[in-house]
Amino acid sequence: MSSAAHTGASLRRRLLAAAAAWIVLALLVVGVLLVLLLRQHVEDELAARAAGPLDALAANVTAEVPADAGAGATLALPVEPADEAFRRPYGGAYWWVADGAALPLRSRSWWDTQPPDLAADFARLTGARIGRFAARGPQQQPLVVWARRVELAAWERPLVVAVALDATRLQGMTRSFAYTIAAALGMLALALWGASWLQVRSGLAPLARLQRALSRLREGRTQALDGRFPSELQPLVDDLNGLLADNDRLVRQAREQTGNLAHALKTPLAVLGNLAAAGTGEEAARMRALLAQVQRQIELQLARSRATATTRAAGRQAEQRSDAAAVLDALLRTLQRLHAERALQAERVGTATATLVAIDADVLHELLGNLLDNAFRWARHRVQVSLGDEAGAGLLQLCIDDDGPGIAPQRRAEALQRGRRLDETQPGSGLGLAIAEELVRLCGGTLALENSPLGGLRVRLALPLAA
Repeated sequence: MSSAAHTGASLRRRLLAAAAAWIVLALLVVGVLLVLLLRQHVEDELAARAAGPLDALAANVTAEVPADAGAGATLALPVEPADEAFRRPYGGAYWWVADGAALPLRSRSWWDTQPPDLAADFARLTGARIGRFAARGPQQQPLVVWARRVELAAWERPLVVAVALDATRLQGMTRSFAYTIAAALGMLALALWGASWLQVRSGLAPLARLQRALSRLREGRTQALDGRFPSELQPLVDDLNGLLADNDRLVRQAREQTGNLAHALKTPLAVLGNLAAAGTGEEAARMRALLAQVQRQIELQLARSRATATTRAAGRQAEQRSDAAAVLDALLRTLQRLHAERALQAERVGTATATLVAIDADVLHELLGNLLDNAFRWARHRVQVSLGDEAGAGLLQLCIDDDGPGIAPQRRAEALQRGRRLDETQPGSGLGLAIAEELVRLCGGTLALENSPLGGLRVRLALPLAA
């Protein structure tokens, strides 16, 4: 997946980021709920602990009426709650009885402090409903207060009996539990993210295999996408292989049709050429020029079709390699025989550690044949071909030199254009250098025109070496 990883936000990063976001969100919600559930459980335990003393207070508080009719009634609590914490100063458990105007009764645990003023909160109590409130204790510790309303026949105002328990331990337990849960859920998040990473890696592995298969196809090591893929990808692979097969079939058909058309036109053009050559005058000259233009266009289309189709077919072979030195030697021998009357000196010089290039033999013959034929036609006395490793890693450098007139630097780009002939006095269609440049480009190499040490033109090639 290296290629995919280079494109902006990769699919793997997005999947892992989404997984991390959902894991963190889900575990955060779970953590908060667990802490709230613990706090509620501890408060329920405290409420259960306070329920007994609160019921005892409500049941035992009484209003005593003295025998003296002039004296007012007084509150009394014959039986106090039994919990020892109520009798120990600052014991963490507190009770009191309030009537809105005074605090007639309270537990010893308050010691020398007064219970908090919760008259406004107590005023909202109705019936036998138990209310829960928050307050501060005698040492400013947090308290949870449970209270209920009590009415006595001998007491003018409604009474409120209240029990308060120290909430410090509740908060400490909640805080400690929250830290523990955070650590546990953090480790769980890492484990889940690791599992997500493995899942994403496993899920994207077929895409990596597909990318490698495409690389092998592009490099010409296979003719189709090989291997089996998951059911979600296999239809895509099958369609791509079908598209490649259809494309190859269309290329072959186009090449065959181009060749058939060229052969069909060959005889009529030859007849017309003979007729035009036998004629005289301006009309015959014009016909010869038009026939030459038609012949040039036919050669151009044939050469381009042959270059593209042959190179494409070669690139699809599992093994494409040719010995550049052997091809050069064979072409030099052939061209020397063809130009024997000129007594040209042709030789191959230089050494290269590797001469096997990643080009089909037919394509290499087409390429070097065009270039060497051009050198032989323009050379005066000598043609020299050199091989070397200076082009760079994985490339073979090949230079073709002649001692002909050469090409001026400002006209070299024009010489590589299809159909451009720099010297109309020489035969040909002006396609040799153009087709050679196109073949080199299609094969993954480079072609450059330079000044030759022999005084003419140097064609410098850098061709990819076979693996």
